[in-house]
Amino acid sequence: MEYRTFGRSGWKVSEIGFGGWQLGGTWGKVDDKNSIETLLYAFENGVNFVDTAFAYGNGHSEKVIGKALDKWSSGKIYVATKITPIMDKSKSLNLDNNPSIKDCYPSWYIREIIEGSLKRLGTERLDLIQLHLWFEDGITNLEWLNTLTTLKKEGKIDKIGVSLADIRPEQGLELAKKGLVDSIQVLFNMFEQEPADLLFPESSKTGTAIITRVPLDSGALTGTWTDNTIMEWDKNDKRRLMYRDNRFKETLQRVEDLKKLCNPYYPTLAEAALRYSLYPKEVAVVIPGMRNKREVDLNLAISDGKKFDSELVEMLRPYRWKHEFYN
Repeated sequence: MEYRTFGRSGWKVSEIGFGGWQLGGTWGKVDDKNSIETLLYAFENGVNFVDTAFAYGNGHSEKVIGKALDKWSSGKIYVATKITPIMDKSKSLNLDNNPSIKDCYPSWYIREIIEGSLKRLGTERLDLIQLHLWFEDGITNLEWLNTLTTLKKEGKIDKIGVSLADIRPEQGLELAKKGLVDSIQVLFNMFEQEPADLLFPESSKTGTAIITRVPLDSGALTGTWTDNTIMEWDKNDKRRLMYRDNRFKETLQRVEDLKKLCNPYYPTLAEAALRYSLYPKEVAVVIPGMRNKREVDLNLAISDGKKFDSELVEMLRPYRWKHEFYN
């Protein structure tokens, strides 16, 4: 396992972290016993960074991770979780409507979510707490940051971060330039290449750590899907909705194009995609989801210090595809 410095924090984190969304049950049925075994297996093999959120199964992912941590005693595991914006039914969280950060993260609510996360994870202090969506008026309306700074002084949290909405890396530019938080999490993969243009360089200037997610584009970039894959997913699997109508067919075609491009360089598209997610020097950790020990092995195999082919980076630029399938 290769390790990288987590921004200005000085932490040394495994460049492959453990994304915990699937542990909450949103992506189909999960077995908690298997999830705990998978987490422990990842820890044993050098993973020391786990990302979760209250929103992942209304805290279920946090509970499962907490149980795994309770069984682990061989070294520090950095745990990052998130505060979901308050859901006010009278107001839309559509980012195009410019909601106020004060309405979405009032002080009492931030405290309530953090206390719950501490309990579910079974810890006295959270290593990293992130806002699960960023609202750009947070640059000037700093009540959210003042509240989190107070909680930091109280010893309930260590570092503060923000997780940007999908396909909106430009939202984080001012945040990165000002260095208001310790980390910024963003979606980045072979399709969604935009963060590398401006966000990564600006974050590096202020020592803001970069966490990248969805390196395999929710599974599409594994290169293993077929025309029938969508029918194999459980009816409650989030991907059924994501890839509705013509989305699945279009995705398959774009994936086939990438396979042809990457085949001379890497044996599988999955390997190429994972290695690509780590090529920017500004990336501290990438957090693929892992359901079992086999997936842990596949992900960790690419953490071998080998650099992604620079020629292929340039060849991939025309294959950018800015898409939002979570709506």
